Amino acid sequence: MFHRSKTRTIRIGNLTIGGGKPVAVQSMTNTPTRDVRATVRQIRQLEDAGCEIVRVGVPDMESARALGKIKNKISIPLVADIHFDHRLALEAISQGVDKLRINPGNIGSRDRVEQVVVAAKKAKVPIRIGVNAGSLAAVHTRSSAEDSVAFRAKKLVASALEHIAILESFSFFDIIVSLKASDVATTVAAYRLLSAKKNYPLHLGITEAGSLMRGTVKSSVGLGILLFDGLGDTIRVSLTADPVEEVKVAYQILQSLGLRSTGVEVISCPTCSRCEVDLIGIVNELEGQLVRINRKTTALSSRPVKIAVMGCAVNGPGEAKEADIGIAGAKKTGILFKKGVAAGTVPPDQWVSTLINFIKKK
Repeated sequence: MFHRSKTRTIRIGNLTIGGGKPVAVQSMTNTPTRDVRATVRQIRQLEDAGCEIVRVGVPDMESARALGKIKNKISIPLVADIHFDHRLALEAISQGVDKLRINPGNIGSRDRVEQVVVAAKKAKVPIRIGVNAGSLAAVHTRSSAEDSVAFRAKKLVASALEHIAILESFSFFDIIVSLKASDVATTVAAYRLLSAKKNYPLHLGITEAGSLMRGTVKSSVGLGILLFDGLGDTIRVSLTADPVEEVKVAYQILQSLGLRSTGVEVISCPTCSRCEVDLIGIVNELEGQLVRINRKTTALSSRPVKIAVMGCAVNGPGEAKEADIGIAGAKKTGILFKKGVAAGTVPPDQWVSTLINFIKKK
């Protein structure tokens, strides 16, 4: 197992991050925050998917004043995303949010930041400094004379350090930092650079990553590199899709590195001309049913139930034997293996129900 960086421990509501704690999964609502009912409904869907921290946009005072009502109806920490107006941050704190996210490029003057910091410190509300490549202060924007990955990463880090210094000057240290760009290389370089300078918890993400497919690939590559480096205390997969999909992808990234477990790992083959069952349809049905099972996410040491769903006799029996339960496809049937031992045959229309019943028992 690779070594994880030991960052400062910070409390966000009922959750502790940093200090080697399990990487927490975060998402963000896309409902109007002022619509309490719709926002709470979506947050509960995210909770069911395993989301551990949820962020909501606060574009106006009506949204800020809705935060208390939202918080009272959910179970996970609530983060207020503030831009342009420090008064929204002050109202969010008074409404009882668990964390603020502030963009240093647009929150305002030092005295306004001080007002927010003083209020946050009194309420024990941590602040995430969210630095995005697309919204840096003018002094940190890209220069046509020099436009390299290293240059862009340094600009992101310089902006973050500048804002960290302001918060530290008010003796405020409950800080989380994110350094996001829409390209993987810049994001990775920036996080590596900052982690060598500060030990604040890092929130990882590739911003504006794109559609479900494109964004999943880009986020998996970028976050995978950083997590393998041992960096990251919370993550958000940014997708132009249902926020629930962000949570599902995040857990698969973490599980692929052994950092978290969804409870189930599915191994399936890509199919070829030797496959004589509808394996693609079977696996899609299986994954759909797994989403509906109430899975509890666990810590680093847990091992998921391993399921193999294979289409033919080449690699099928071997993979099926290695799994907790596996089915290796044959002609219009499947050989069932439990803990490496053949346990009979199963017709294709019963593969999913057989596997689901095994998972539920486990």
